[in-house]
Amino acid sequence: MQHRNTLSPLLKLRQASLTIALSLLIAPAFAQLGEQSTFPSLSMPSLLEVPAARSDDTLTVQEIQGAPQLPVSIDLTVRENNLWDRIRNGFAMTDLNDDLVLHYQQWYQNRPDALRRMVERSRPYLHHIVEELEARGMPTELALLPMVESSFNPNAYSRAHASGLWQFIPATGKRFNLEQNWWRDERRDIVASTNAALDYLQTIYDMHGDWHLALASYNWGEGAVKRAIVKNESRGLPTDYPSLNMPNETRHYVPKLQALKNIFGNAALISRLGLPFISNEPYFATLESPRPIDVKTAAHLANMSVEEFQRLNPSHNRPIIKADTPVVIPADKVDSFRSKLHDSRVPLTQWQAYTVTSAERLEQIAARFNTSAGELARVNGLSEKVRLGAGSTLLVPGDGSASGLTSLLNAATPQHIIEPERAARACGKSAKRGAKPCVVRENTAAAKSSATSKRITAGGDKPGAKTVAKSIDKAQPRTGGNKSSAAKPGTATGKQTSKTAPKKRN
Repeated sequence: MQHRNTLSPLLKLRQASLTIALSLLIAPAFAQLGEQSTFPSLSMPSLLEVPAARSDDTLTVQEIQGAPQLPVSIDLTVRENNLWDRIRNGFAMTDLNDDLVLHYQQWYQNRPDALRRMVERSRPYLHHIVEELEARGMPTELALLPMVESSFNPNAYSRAHASGLWQFIPATGKRFNLEQNWWRDERRDIVASTNAALDYLQTIYDMHGDWHLALASYNWGEGAVKRAIVKNESRGLPTDYPSLNMPNETRHYVPKLQALKNIFGNAALISRLGLPFISNEPYFATLESPRPIDVKTAAHLANMSVEEFQRLNPSHNRPIIKADTPVVIPADKVDSFRSKLHDSRVPLTQWQAYTVTSAERLEQIAARFNTSAGELARVNGLSEKVRLGAGSTLLVPGDGSASGLTSLLNAATPQHIIEPERAARACGKSAKRGAKPCVVRENTAAAKSSATSKRITAGGDKPGAKTVAKSIDKAQPRTGGNKSSAAKPGTATGKQTSKTAPKKRN
């Protein structure tokens, strides 16, 4: 019975061949039937086909559109048009919530006009700071730190001699290679000071591993913060920012920044306070002049007022910018400035060097060069009443072609030799004809206190009594600036107020 249950291989092959042949014979018939059929197709019609007229009993095929696909997350690589949005997306610090934060947030919000003016002052600088922070992978909250430090006034100057947007004291500025000499002070330079400040902040963050402690170190000094941490550790106390014993200025420092973060991190609050929109575009670019150039000339070539130019180039102490020094120009004016600079065939500076050959007052020198003693004093960083000795070098008006200017530009500081005042007359009235000549006493404290001081005839100096003192002016005038102190929160004018305590940065 086995042959009845199992087909032989030959029988199976024959059966498969018959099936294939039958399929080939009936396929054309089905194709012809499909062309002639009046039944509607069940496939989805093309949107480009024009539907034929249908009878009432014909089914209408409708295409069902799928629901739009929504993104599952926000793409942070998309470029924002609003710089505040970009800053907000880069917030990375732990929030600080305490009464001081609430106090300062309310303080700022109650002064919207001051906030608006501060934002307007930040407009030329803020985009560059954000770019640098993102390039280093640092929290963008730090872009708001100059609001706490200087209210974004690049000429802010504190009682502790801190200067610029980031308020560097001289020692810390030198530590981070910020040039400070007679010609310029890079603590006020927008690009150089920003690089130095971010280098410093990253250094102290790496030291503590905490941004709040890094900020405390920036204000108080990393050595002071480290000692406070060690002191708490020895007592078994926490070592975070709120737990450390610190001066009031440092205690209030981080809450001010947190208050500003709360404000600028809230788009609705920015709108309600009427804070200005800042475009997410570069405001400036830098280039160098191969020749010395006056500040006024550079402003003219850039089609800017001198005040506008100085807001972007506040580091220059003198009216001349040395060759190969970076010049900051608005991004939309760079091409025009470069073209005019290249085509200029006249001297770019109207100053020259003058060396004093005999003791003279500034007013005497000013008269020789058709200017005022006040102008010479301002340009050279001197007192208007000063009397200069032979060998002193000054910047005076000229045609910029004097060879002495080159040697002066190559010197970090010119030589200013301050002559002592001439001896004062002892008698109050002029001597009459034939009378004994009036005598004078040496104008020194010792001569006045000595009853036996020697007398010399009027009109001459006692041999050997003349003294010469070299003076290097350390209080450099800042072009367009004033000796204002670092701003308190919300200060919006160019007049800055001093901070509550001097900074001590190591």
